[in-house]
Formats: sequence, C-alpha cells, structure tokens
Amino acid sequence: MGSVRLLDGAEIRRAVTRIAHEILERNKGAQSLVLVGIAARGDDLARRLAEEIERIEGARVPVGALDITFYRDDIGMRAEAPEVHETRIDFDINGKTVVLVDDVLFSGRTIRAAMDALVDFGRPAAIQLAVLVDRGHRELPIRADFVGKNAPTRKDEDVRVALIETDGEDAVYVEERP
Repeated sequence: MGSVRLLDGAEIRRAVTRIAHEILERNKGAQSLVLVGIAARGDDLARRLAEEIERIEGARVPVGALDITFYRDDIGMRAEAPEVHETRIDFDINGKTVVLVDDVLFSGRTIRAAMDALVDFGRPAAIQLAVLVDRGHRELPIRADFVGKNAPTRKDEDVRVALIETDGEDAVYVEERP
C-alpha cells in the first residue's frame, strides 16, 4: 500500500494563511463572520483560521464545531458504529456569514449534511465553504469558496489529513485504499 505526502506542515501553514486572507478579502473584513468547523479536523482548521484572521485583522472571530454524524445520508448503511463528536456553536449565526471549514472535500455529501445541521442553529445571511484539500469526484453540486490545495485523485485513493492537535503532525497524505 503506497502513501505519498501531498502537503507538509509549512505548506499547510501557508494554505491556512492564504485562505484567511481570501476570506477577509471576499467578506471585506471580519465584522459579520463566524467560523464553524466540521468535526473532526475541520474544527481544528477553523481555530487556526480564526487565529490567523485575528493576527491579520486584529478582530476575534467566533469559532464553533459541528458534528454532522446524525445528518449524514449514509447513517445506518455503514458496518461500523459512527464516531460522535461534540457540537459547540455558542453564538448567534442569524444574519452572519458562516464559513464552514472542513479538511477534505470529496463527494459533497458531508457539506450537504453540515448545511442541514447548521440551519438548526439559525438562518445565516450566507454560508461559504473553506477546505484544506479539494480532491474532486463530486456527487452533489457543491464547490468550495476557499481551497488550500486542489488534488485530483482516483476514487480508489484516500486523502488523509493529519493535524498536530489530533495526530501529532501536520501533513496530508494520498494513500492507496487496501
């Protein structure tokens, strides 16, 4: 089984910095922004983006975490039990621009589930999507507004994101599925 490193720690840091700048540019600052990361790893990336936005703009942006486990359209279709994470959105999203943050964009089904979950918390003015890696193979008409790296992959490959917060290193790997 082969594994190729797509991004290292420095490349991930640069991608997060660039995405933070793009978010600020597109939204003309941080005043009506909130970041919501999809657990797990999207929430770590959302916190990193918020820190970078604060460093650039001097503005603190609220950050939340969203567990989409029970919003997935494949719940009950998988052999293994789903891993449930904590949802923490302790701020008002009504009228705000919510930037959803995830590690990898693939079929689009996770993002669809995240949007379903998000509207249970209110009615944002807009939802934008930031992803570290877009690997293609969309099954739904969903695209990212902010992308760290486009990485065309084969369907029989996996993209694995490792972050210091959960995995002890910052890297992105493309691996052949066993």
